[in-house]
Amino acid sequence: MKDIARYSKVGYTTLKGIWKEFKEKKTVVQTRVVGKAKMYKLNLKNPVVNKFIDYYWAVVDSVVRRENKIKDEETPHHTSLAGAIPVSAKHV
Repeated sequence: MKDIARYSKVGYTTLKGIWKEFKEKKTVVQTRVVGKAKMYKLNLKNPVVNKFIDYYWAVVDSVVRRENKIKDEETPHHTSLAGAIPVSAKHV
């Protein structure tokens, strides 16, 4: 939970307040216990989680397409953009 709070820039207390709901709705599932720490992972079998992942990638693809369009409009036709066009990592 500390890592999730730190990397998502959500307060630990806030995360702790909603963690019970994450577990109840099976958004996250416990994988193991290391000492006193319980380890969790995102539950990829949960349909809500999958819808969120689809939404995330739709946003990423939209931004990439918009950035590519802007670069295409700003770049003279004689200049090569090889290696300079942003792409989504969705299918990597």
